[in-house]
Amino acid sequence: MAAKSVDWSASFRLGESEMRYIFISGGVVSSLGKGLTAACIGALLEASGLRVSLKKFDPYLNVDPGTMSPFQHGEVYVLADGAETDLDLGHYERFTNAKLDASCSLSSGKIYESIIRRERRGDYLGETVQVIPHVTDEIKKHMEVPDGEVDVTIVEIGGTVGDIEGMPYMEAIRQFILEHGKGNVLHGHVALLPFLRVADEIKTKPAQQSVALLRGMGIQPDMLFCRTEKPITVDLRKKLGLFCNVAADGVIEELDVQSIYEVPAMLHRGGVDRFILNHFSMDSSSCDLWEWEEIARRASARSRDVAIALVGKYVDLKDAYKSVYEALEHGALANGCRLRIVRIDPDTLPGSDMDAIFAGCGGILIPGGFGNRGIEGKLAAIAYGRRTRIPFFGICLGMQLATVEFARNVVGLAGANSTEFDPQTPYPVVSLMEEQKSFTAKGGTMRLGSYDCSLAAGTKLQKSYGCSKISERHRHRYEFNGAYGKQLEENGMVFSGIGVGGLVEAVEIADHPWFIAVQYHPEFQSKPLRPHPLFRDFIAAAAKI
Repeated sequence: MAAKSVDWSASFRLGESEMRYIFISGGVVSSLGKGLTAACIGALLEASGLRVSLKKFDPYLNVDPGTMSPFQHGEVYVLADGAETDLDLGHYERFTNAKLDASCSLSSGKIYESIIRRERRGDYLGETVQVIPHVTDEIKKHMEVPDGEVDVTIVEIGGTVGDIEGMPYMEAIRQFILEHGKGNVLHGHVALLPFLRVADEIKTKPAQQSVALLRGMGIQPDMLFCRTEKPITVDLRKKLGLFCNVAADGVIEELDVQSIYEVPAMLHRGGVDRFILNHFSMDSSSCDLWEWEEIARRASARSRDVAIALVGKYVDLKDAYKSVYEALEHGALANGCRLRIVRIDPDTLPGSDMDAIFAGCGGILIPGGFGNRGIEGKLAAIAYGRRTRIPFFGICLGMQLATVEFARNVVGLAGANSTEFDPQTPYPVVSLMEEQKSFTAKGGTMRLGSYDCSLAAGTKLQKSYGCSKISERHRHRYEFNGAYGKQLEENGMVFSGIGVGGLVEAVEIADHPWFIAVQYHPEFQSKPLRPHPLFRDFIAAAAKI
């Protein structure tokens, strides 16, 4: 089904002075799904004809997630303008049409860096610089969106209520509500309702305590999103509303679901969009959920299975490759396939029975990454996919290693490597980008954001995209060394994508059924009903469609 355009001329519009704001906080435990809740609220408001903006504020002191380990923070999601952000911004882009940029991601590190820089310049003219008002004013400044650009701004606050590092954000929200008026601001709080199997009962006390903490900071939530594995009864809803001082219809059940793409429809059935629009005195009579209904229809109509082996050193943490997993699911939906991802630790591959490990897998994917752990295992997986003609898809590091493996085992350049892993390699097939050699700091210095790429005519890559020029997002320091291009090309490797300055952006193997590797990150531009063409075609090849 083609994407349905919104007739903005017929939709409800706000006056320039009537910007609305929604804040989403969380309590009890982390990883409750605040980001997904914020994204789904955005989806429902867009389905009601409104334009939305989404922002993520994180209390940690890192300036951005770019230097944080995926084991601690999950994937780093890269925006078109090169901002390295939290993975929740991936949810925002997958669920809405909001235009996100660096201003949509804020951390305490970024705030304090800005304030201290100004203090050192003398901008405060002798004032004592304090959390209140200077830090809170800086936070509030980033909450604002210029009038007329969007109708509703949704701001997610990272962490949980009660975290000491999150206190300035809660105080900033308290002030913001006071300054903008209750009718223009709505606060939604996501809390856990644990089910105790021994008592066979859902417990509300953790949520009550979480809301009590929030109210102690001067913030009364308008909505309570209850994360639960069991349905909540009417009586339980009334009890929560009474003890948390929230209207009963503002107590929202957020059940565990099989697919995150079921959540918008679930929240709509719970009356979320109606409650929000009524709070803002907007028309709540229409919400067109055709997109989410279509996703549900496709999901239920799937008739075949496909298994993809993902070989990466962060497979123990699902969030480390969040966008890749979602893009694979989008490709599976497009092909009517039920997806099974086989997560393989590359350290287990050298010397193992590869036939047994990859048995039943229709395709092999090597995602991006850094560091030399697991490199030889990834090279072994690429070699196996090339020799057995299993569809292979390499992303970023996956492309770099695909060229190294080809140089070693097809061209015969023994010891070929990337200088990232072996600075003394006799054949530096992959090397540090020239522009990267002058950098000493690590944060925010990689090749980041969207760059154009020209596609070679007649290649599988060009066929997938259906055009000759693309723009994709990057996050890397190393590149294919063009000095080895002729040798690899003469042995059957095709350089199917060439970027700015002649940089190799994509390769494929001419006589392989489907072997494509790209330097960029296509997963960042995939959506449920608009799957990235490479993920769509990779799944089709893996399922032999």
